[in-house]
Amino acid sequence: MSYYSLFSAMEVSSSGMSAERTRLNVIASNIANAHVTRTIQGGPYRRKEVVFSTILNQKIGEGVQVAGIFPDPSPFKMIYEPSHPDANAQGFVAMPNVDIAVEMIDMISSTRAYEANITAFKAAESMARKALEIGRR
Repeated sequence: MSYYSLFSAMEVSSSGMSAERTRLNVIASNIANAHVTRTIQGGPYRRKEVVFSTILNQKIGEGVQVAGIFPDPSPFKMIYEPSHPDANAQGFVAMPNVDIAVEMIDMISSTRAYEANITAFKAAESMARKALEIGRR
């Protein structure tokens, strides 16, 4: 039995946990910036999305990785607030394209996926321990 076959399930789960942790950090950033109308780049904060890709490599194993963190191209929300310092000539303020309800749903989904990877990791760990116990007998 090779190292790869014994620990591959744990490596897959570990890569999933790492990817979901990155996703959760991006979601937290989106929530934290949901009302930022002025960024260093100019304009309101633009929501970010995490894209995953599959790892299929004989040398480093299998799993998932973050392919990138990309800006959400959806339009900004325009809110009428003429007294706001960032209001345009018509009194509208461009607000971030962050929807808190969507972020909360994504957070729950990410948390559940992370928990599922922990469960799979623990199951693979238990199986490895049992295999080692068989080898001792």
